[in-house]
Parts: sequence; structure tokens; C-alpha cells
Amino acid sequence: MHLLTYLFTYPLIKFISILPFGIVYKVSDILSFLLHKVFKYRLKTVKKNLSLAFPNKSNSEIESIEKKFYNHFADISIESIKAYGMSEAQMKNRYRYDNIEELEKIQKKNKNIILICGHYSNFEWLLSVGYSAKGNGYGIYTPMSNKYFDRLFKKIRKKHKAFLVSRYHINDFMNNLDVNKYHVFGFAADQSPRKVGKYYINNFLGHKVPIFTGAERFSKDYNLSVVFADITRIKRGFYNTKFIEILNKDNTQYGITDQFLSLLEKQIYRDPSQYFWTHNRFKHLIT
Repeated sequence: MHLLTYLFTYPLIKFISILPFGIVYKVSDILSFLLHKVFKYRLKTVKKNLSLAFPNKSNSEIESIEKKFYNHFADISIESIKAYGMSEAQMKNRYRYDNIEELEKIQKKNKNIILICGHYSNFEWLLSVGYSAKGNGYGIYTPMSNKYFDRLFKKIRKKHKAFLVSRYHINDFMNNLDVNKYHVFGFAADQSPRKVGKYYINNFLGHKVPIFTGAERFSKDYNLSVVFADITRIKRGFYNTKFIEILNKDNTQYGITDQFLSLLEKQIYRDPSQYFWTHNRFKHLIT
């Protein structure tokens, strides 16, 4: 079944990847309408999340964010596919870094870096950082259940000097690093953890929830410098990222995670439509 799904879908993915951007975004407009108004993809979850995150906004304000979010969600989905057909020059032109010297400063200390971000704006293209910084970009991810799509999306990222490392094999990977090369790891650190395992309770968007601490533990286990990727959409299909090093000066147990949450909240309040509200952020809400 997985193979049939892949064989049916791959030609469409390949076709979209070679379309001009002007047409790509017309496809995205259609996809946005279908997801929002026809299939109502996770619409109840989106409405619930927005209502909890913005209790003081009116219904019309919430509906406006909701519509803009589905436009954004469709764009990011299509842009992830479009990366397959993009050249290095196109990627560098559309995804820029304001202060790459922040990474260079850290690398001069012979330290590897973990770039942490939320599911905000175009976090998918962030792994193209290997074009601008020393070393390749590595995304720590959960493998897809469909092994054919898993291979395809690895191939797409590899085209832009990015590689995916399964979270199930990260310890083996880290224990066999080439110490003569630089490594920049990408980590979307705003997952909603299960109510088992390692997490702690803190406020996020005004509500107490379990907080995932994997990125902080990973940075401590392997002595990585932690840098927040503050991504901003300049206009459709164009993004800037500013790097902000996170230092746990007080050496508190969750100092890095707390600072990450604060930076992520600032992004979300700046432009709520850019966050992935389809994820059940308040699944384990603590009242």
C-alpha cells in the first residue's frame, strides 16, 4: 500500500517541484481553500488552539488568523516540495541569514551547534544553512512510516547540503562524529510531549502544559552551543533568519528551554498566522 501511494503521488511531487514560483503559489491557493473550506483539515484543533492562545481576541480576529494560517500552511507544504526543484542560487536568494557571523563566532571555538526553532514560518528551508555556514545541516527527525516518502524527503534535503538523522539513532551518530568537521543540528523543539518520559511543566501561550526538554538535554549531553533561529517571512516565498545564541548563565535546570519558549512566544505574537496551529499544542492542558 505504501509503495502504491508513493508511485501515485511522486509524479505530482516532481511536477510541482519544477513549476515556476508564480504557478506554484496558485497551486498553493487552491490547496489552502481545499484544506480549510472543503476537507476542514484539523479545523477543530486549529480553532481550539487559537481560542486558548488568544482569549481576548474577537471571533472576527480569530477567523482572520485562521484563514491566514491555512494560506501559510499550504505555502509551507508546497515550498517543501518545491525545494526538490530549486537550485542553490534560488535557495540562497529566497532564504537569507541576517547574521551568519553568529554561527561563525561559535565555530571558531571549535564547538558544534544546535539550531532550535518552533514549527514557525518556513522552518523546513532552515537546513539549507549549510550553504552559508561551515559544515552541513543535520535535522533530527522522526522517520516517516512510509519508507518511500522517507527516502524522498531525505533526498530533497540532501540536495541542499542537509541531512536527516533519525532520533532513534542519534546517540550512535553523535558518538561517531568526525571531529575535524563542523556540524549544525536543526531541532524543532516545540513538540507536545507524551505524559510519560522527560518533560516539565511551564506556561506556554498563557497555559500550563508539559514542556518537551529534548533539545536542552541533547545540547548538554554533547556540549553543543544552542542558537535560536528567529525566522521572518519578508514576503511570499522569501525569508530572513536572525540567529540568537541562548546562554544558560544562571545554570538552571531548564534555562535554555525557558528562553526558547520566550523567544518562540514573541514570534507567535508578532504574526500568529505563521505558527502550526494544526498540532495539538494543548493536548495535555493542566488546569
